[in-house]
Amino acid sequence: MNTFIFTCGDINGIGPEIIIKSLNKIYKYPGKRFIVLIPHNIFNLTAEIVKPEFNYVVINKPEDLNRDEVIIFDLGKGNQVLGQVSKEAGKFSYSAIKTSINLLNDKKADAVITAPISKTSMHKYGIKFPGHTEIYSEWCGVKDYAMMFLSAEFNAALVTIHEPIKKVPMLITQKLLKNTIGIVKRTLQSDLAINDPRLAILGLNPHAGESGHIGKEEVKILKPVIDKLSYCSGPFSPDAFFANRLYKNYDCVIGMYHDQLLIPFKMLNFSNGVNYTAGLPIVRTSPDHGTAFDIAGKGIADESSMLQAFRYADIIVNNRNKING
Repeated sequence: MNTFIFTCGDINGIGPEIIIKSLNKIYKYPGKRFIVLIPHNIFNLTAEIVKPEFNYVVINKPEDLNRDEVIIFDLGKGNQVLGQVSKEAGKFSYSAIKTSINLLNDKKADAVITAPISKTSMHKYGIKFPGHTEIYSEWCGVKDYAMMFLSAEFNAALVTIHEPIKKVPMLITQKLLKNTIGIVKRTLQSDLAINDPRLAILGLNPHAGESGHIGKEEVKILKPVIDKLSYCSGPFSPDAFFANRLYKNYDCVIGMYHDQLLIPFKMLNFSNGVNYTAGLPIVRTSPDHGTAFDIAGKGIADESSMLQAFRYADIIVNNRNKING
């Protein structure tokens, strides 16, 4: 039996709602067990908006996890202010993430699906990480990791993640690009069972530098790396690449910075894209959207991306189990 954790995310957002909606559709899956890390009273408040169709038990310590039902792991009483940034919401977001790491490290779960957090709420609580990706990578002791985005339409990965645009050119080096490409290739092979992956690399500058006339990064940094790797192509001019749907020819598209890749990815996959942290010993996926404070508590949140995050976590766990025997 494989065990999947759902973290509550920001309790003032749509995380609790899309967790219940997702569990209503998957709780009967054979060979699966689910743990929801959330304040019990917040779960109850959400259950007034979206009725759980599954039976569940409530626990507050890891020793009580030996059950087959849906398990609500109570993180303590929370004060919910729907649609608002708050220090307390940051506290429970952080508590859920930390508890998930402990359970994964203790082999009490096989994967974690993280509901969206508010970075502002986390910062109010004193947590200065840019996001989930950096938290899980540091706690796993992994320096070489990549933020990937998975979908049926196309897969994507970033060279730089949550960085100001003005810093991006200084951060891109041949070493970083090689590391990212290596992580992505291994991830596609081991986690997604793509034996001979083909990778497309986007340029940094307009028109991919125009042969060095609009920036030198493509000539000096990107092309020397790409030319040595037979499974890589590029650097491509991003506008023409997506306009001509060239992503359909590749198993993953690697972009240089956040919005360069996330704008086309979300346009094509807003309701079914998945955020995946590649290169970690644990499996962590997430829906590819935010807290949606504007619709929190209205019962209208779309759980499609959360469902896809679970399905990709399930695929990756099964693929890793096959490799490890």
